[in-house]
Amino acid sequence: MPGESAEYLRFDPSGVFLSETGISREELKELAPQLESARHEVLDDARTFAEGGPVPVSKNPLDAGFLELPERLLEHYHEKPAESELGRILRRAHRLQEQVDRVVVLGVGGSYLGARALMDACCDPYFNELSRGDRGSRPRMYFEGNNIDNDAAQGLLKLLGGGCPPRRIEDRWAIVVISKSGSTLETAVALRQFHRALRSACADDPDLVPDLVIPVTGSRGRLADWAGALGCPERFSVPEGVGGRFSIWSAVGLLPAAILGLNVVRLLEGAVAMNECFRSAPPGNNPVLDYPGVCHLLEQRRQITVRVLSLWCKALESTGLWYDQLLAESLGKRGAGATPLTMLNTRDLHSRAQQHQEGRRDKMITNIVVDRWRTDLLSVGTSELDQDGLNDLAHMTLPDIMSAAISSTNQAYQEDGRPTADFHLPELREFWLGQLLQMFMLATVVEGRLIGVNPYGQPGVEKYKRIMNRNLGRS
Repeated sequence: MPGESAEYLRFDPSGVFLSETGISREELKELAPQLESARHEVLDDARTFAEGGPVPVSKNPLDAGFLELPERLLEHYHEKPAESELGRILRRAHRLQEQVDRVVVLGVGGSYLGARALMDACCDPYFNELSRGDRGSRPRMYFEGNNIDNDAAQGLLKLLGGGCPPRRIEDRWAIVVISKSGSTLETAVALRQFHRALRSACADDPDLVPDLVIPVTGSRGRLADWAGALGCPERFSVPEGVGGRFSIWSAVGLLPAAILGLNVVRLLEGAVAMNECFRSAPPGNNPVLDYPGVCHLLEQRRQITVRVLSLWCKALESTGLWYDQLLAESLGKRGAGATPLTMLNTRDLHSRAQQHQEGRRDKMITNIVVDRWRTDLLSVGTSELDQDGLNDLAHMTLPDIMSAAISSTNQAYQEDGRPTADFHLPELREFWLGQLLQMFMLATVVEGRLIGVNPYGQPGVEKYKRIMNRNLGRS
């Protein structure tokens, strides 16, 4: 990987090399053979999955299909654009943009967090507040079915018109429901409620309803059966061998992204670029290996079991929540892995960042920094009301102040011996976001193989379902 190229995200672990409280560069170099072994195992897993070979019991399930999914989607799209899965996604997204002005995405966990991360990172910060013209006729997007919150559901139903017939396109809305099995209670309950409201809104033309519900699900299951009974003319699949939290490059993430008008081809190209880096770059110049290597050594040598993802950009907050779930569900089983926390700087600077300089030394802080901002730079400017004393900073821009805050916080961490690493994104665009998300998924799997834990599967799900059904009085 050309580590200095602006075309790639950059990982800087220099802040973890602390003599008494961190690790050394030599220790990270000594871990290189184990990281190489973990890389080979992850790539072998992907080949085993692609070839349909036998899967050892210890690796079942083997949801390794996510790794090469970006390459497959792009290859099929370039070969046969109209017939490919990506072509279908883009075509349906474009038609939905012409049909409605609001889309409700129903899903829980990985079935919505990835789409939410893509929206918040790549759309205008106040996208849903813009007029239809300013949004380029792209629908507003809302997320439900991820909780059982009565007031939140009622609030969204009210916003959608409470089931009243639409008078103009701004009143029309549709549902994208995402669930591989269709048995997730939160999503299933929300689907029943929002389908009822949509049916009421389309009372004058009930034949519209099946076309305004787009299911993304497995080849069989409760949601697939429900969609068949409703007569949905188009459905999208969650590929076999792609678990929910690894499904962002399937229709789970790409359909909402395409509806919002994001450049999904560049997202996938970013993921492909990170795959290429993962396959070929050596330890020391490979964030997919270096990041889990640092995390592993800090946990083993310094008992650092809490990982703080410190975001220096509001647009990445949902990305942090997506990563929280990815890491917790993948490695937070059988006593392995660390506890993930997400912190949004500078909002949390005076509470979280200062808190992390005190108390137990059980935290690694990982900053995500965006190097270039997308919009024109705001300056502090002068004012005749200088009671705030800011005229001294009038020449500075908001990015200047942000850079000073990042530097000051890292320096405070360094002086207090708090291990800190940085990820730098050249810019918050689809290509680099694709790299970041793919890097996190690959790094999580690499660490699982490094510590001998299967990073796939859903820990505790069946037990939870049994208890929940019992408490609901269901057999």
